[in-house]
Amino acid sequence: MRAAQVRAYDIETEEIFELLTRMNFFKLLSIVFLLLPNQPTLPGQHSRDNSRGANNVPEQIAQSFRPPLELAHGLGKYKSPLKFYDGTTVKTRADWQRRRQEILKTWHGVMGAWPPLIEKPNIEYLVKERREDFTQHEVRIEIAPEQQTVDGYLLVPDGKGPFPAVLVVYYDAQTGAGLDKELRDFGLQLTKRGFITLSIGSPNFCSLRPPYKPLYESGKDETPLQPLSALAYVAANCHNALASLPEVDPDNIGVIGHSYGGKWAMFASCLYGKFACAVWSDPGIVFDESRANVNYWEPWYLGYDPHKQRRRGIPNATNPRTGAYRELFLEGHDLHELHALMAPRPFLVSGGSEDRPERWKAINHTIEVNRLLGYMNRVAMTNRKGHSPTPESNEQVHFFFEHFLGSHK
Repeated sequence: MRAAQVRAYDIETEEIFELLTRMNFFKLLSIVFLLLPNQPTLPGQHSRDNSRGANNVPEQIAQSFRPPLELAHGLGKYKSPLKFYDGTTVKTRADWQRRRQEILKTWHGVMGAWPPLIEKPNIEYLVKERREDFTQHEVRIEIAPEQQTVDGYLLVPDGKGPFPAVLVVYYDAQTGAGLDKELRDFGLQLTKRGFITLSIGSPNFCSLRPPYKPLYESGKDETPLQPLSALAYVAANCHNALASLPEVDPDNIGVIGHSYGGKWAMFASCLYGKFACAVWSDPGIVFDESRANVNYWEPWYLGYDPHKQRRRGIPNATNPRTGAYRELFLEGHDLHELHALMAPRPFLVSGGSEDRPERWKAINHTIEVNRLLGYMNRVAMTNRKGHSPTPESNEQVHFFFEHFLGSHK
């Protein structure tokens, strides 16, 4: 392959050498062919991927797509998503689509099946207010069966759409809309940059307080819906609500959350393929029982059990694992399987105290999936010392969304 061709497809020299060492020349040519424009759209793939130039990320965020040299090829203890559960290897794009469905079926089977999505959720406009150079709407959105709703803030920048949009999820809606904590006001900051944003908080049925009731009453033979899966279902319906707005570009809707919201955003984007991209801010992106805040075992996340309520804290002999978390953990599953469902959609881990650089060993697996599909620069991570977002980490978030979703400013 000529050097000019290599530059044309933005494949770095060391990556070419890696590919050459791992496969024969004809397989390498097939990878290059997949990078050509006008390739068929994969299920869940952003329909405007090729026009976005995703293989040519801007200088401001380029480094976040490159793991440290010592972690560049580490895959850790995690089982490869490129192997079916029976051990068969995924070799083609068609294989991956079957494997993707296997992962989805397995996780939904353990966490509970979603009710049907609401195609066009009802949006009730409550209060309208001008703020700076945008309009703020207090809204009530239909997000679950039996007309269950969640309140939020819809921020619409001045100008003519359609605009890209971002769903912001957190404990409360006020924070994302810039009415509470600084540096977690993702909705406000993104709207100032030309995005429509919808900020929502936890609906009543996903409360962090007992009894941690599921989204709906399961039948006797049905798996109760785990709270994190229910939150993902809520986010999927909020995506549909945004997509129904004439001022929103339905192909360019992302999702972001911090901490608890980071877990929520991760499950939402991984389980619902219509989110074009996602940012997960320090949620703890894998199961890690050495970190008390990476607490997927708790009943308000994946440890919900209708027959037994465990005490708060890291699992031990006297306070064992419960619910879906117990089953997933004992069967050797981990969250890197969900990360892989994002491929080839881009995501950024805005890492802090819970997601240190060693988490590259988990997300490198998604890089491997993207490589099979013929995509580069889809998996990124930044790192800061503390858990809370910083001006610098948020600036990376803004650049990420501007690149992958576009912006009117």
